[in-house]
Amino acid sequence: MIVTYKGTKKEYAEGTQILEIAEEHKGDYQYDILLAKKNGALCELTKKITEDCELDFVGADTGCGNSTYKRSALLIMLKAFYKVVGREELKNVSVQFSISKGYYCSIDGDVEVTEELLASVEKEMHRLVDEAIPINKITMHIDEAKKKCEEYGMLQKVNLYKYRRSSGINMYELMGFEDYFYGYMVPNTKYIKLFKLYKYDQGFVIQLPTKEKPEELMPFEPKQNIYQALKEATIWGIEQGAPNVGAINDKIVKGEINDLMLVQEAFQEKKLAELAEVIASKKDIRFVMIAGPSSSGKTTTSHRLSVQLLAKGLKPIPIPVDNYFVNREDTPRDENGELDYEVLEALDVELFNEHMVRLARGERVELPSFNFLTGRREYHGNYLQLKENEVLVIEGIHCLNSAMSYSIPEEQKFKIYISALTQLNIDEHNRISTSDLRLLRRIVRDARTRGNSATDTIGMWHLVRRGEENNIFPYQQIADAVFNSAMIYEISVLKQYAEPLLFSVEKNTKEYYEAKRLLKFLNYFLGVPAESVPKNSILREFIGGSCFNV
Repeated sequence: MIVTYKGTKKEYAEGTQILEIAEEHKGDYQYDILLAKKNGALCELTKKITEDCELDFVGADTGCGNSTYKRSALLIMLKAFYKVVGREELKNVSVQFSISKGYYCSIDGDVEVTEELLASVEKEMHRLVDEAIPINKITMHIDEAKKKCEEYGMLQKVNLYKYRRSSGINMYELMGFEDYFYGYMVPNTKYIKLFKLYKYDQGFVIQLPTKEKPEELMPFEPKQNIYQALKEATIWGIEQGAPNVGAINDKIVKGEINDLMLVQEAFQEKKLAELAEVIASKKDIRFVMIAGPSSSGKTTTSHRLSVQLLAKGLKPIPIPVDNYFVNREDTPRDENGELDYEVLEALDVELFNEHMVRLARGERVELPSFNFLTGRREYHGNYLQLKENEVLVIEGIHCLNSAMSYSIPEEQKFKIYISALTQLNIDEHNRISTSDLRLLRRIVRDARTRGNSATDTIGMWHLVRRGEENNIFPYQQIADAVFNSAMIYEISVLKQYAEPLLFSVEKNTKEYYEAKRLLKFLNYFLGVPAESVPKNSILREFIGGSCFNV
């Protein structure tokens, strides 16, 4: 068999594992090779060569490489827990949501989470890693897979299998322990060198490396306000009988999904009413500062919060931070020479502060508007003078950063962090990334409002994420309140809009495999028509039909 690697051809025996070829080229990569690309398609290193092909490799410093590392670490952790605790006492270990660059997990069974227990599990994990034990992919009939999952108490997986169209399931085996994971694994345990278990609240967190720093564990620094929002959403989902995708599908099949949609929307409205109550109770508040990552629903949330503020006797006045962009010729550029609108320096912070301070004093101010066609700030006689019951609602990515509003006294500001903090998981061990939910939202919205293809949106997503990591996430903890814009039913609705867009991504593009991954992810969901989505729903900001004209 002829294998081509970076233009060089070499002959290998038929049946050679790609792992052997990867070993020859590991010096070409700064970090461990975790996956391969065979003729452009992602595959595991355990795959064998059966035909002439072109190979490339994927390192731990990539998104799919890092996901593979984390997935494999979870398999090793689960195996270690069953070894240390025993199958009789341990009903299940659930991976719930992301926190502090790791995953928060809970344990069901006659087990108390202690530092001693976690130390024993960690020790067993290191033993498994040191022995370089193979992680084997095995294909079994769906009935056999159900039986295996029932033995381990993985009942969410059993329920999810009801909605699987194929009769075969790929599971992963580690020393007799089998589990199903959505995605690829490393060849053996020796690749998983870095991990740490921390006791946290009633469960624990497994801290893992990031793609930015694949050979380093970040400090465990959980953001309590984000954790509480995720915990609240998790408890709410359980109370509604919809803690995972299989349970959502059950409600669709039983005709109960419309009720769940209405209850979800009512719950969000209740949270917004509570926020408005807090703001109205603080007589010094003149500035409501709202920030959040891309596609978190900031615009609709601002509108809905404004309605609630009106109900409390306040008059909200929106101030778009985008109107304070510096003129285009003064916009900073990134390391590639591209205009960088995400950094704080892209805004005229001094002018913004001058105007806000003057407004707080009761002065009359002419506000600017930014012309995105000419790239210049303009003035069109938009004067504003705050009255006693008026508050400014300011939305922008830097609104939580004190450097953005340095002249405004803290007692006059109320800071809200908005994000789609989804607690919904595929099953016990396969979680749904909050960034995946936001990416699906953005793909659908960009196609509707900007005419962008899914290829365009996926191609820009890494730059969006970089801006969030630098300018939004570091300031989450200083928010006075967190609003969770994720809705438990929304992926079932987004599915109908996103799938055609994702299928349009051409195979010869670098965005194809991300589109393919998202399509596989959407396969777990049954679809729901959009007719029952309320006109004021955050979801309408993305699928269209909003009463707020967004």
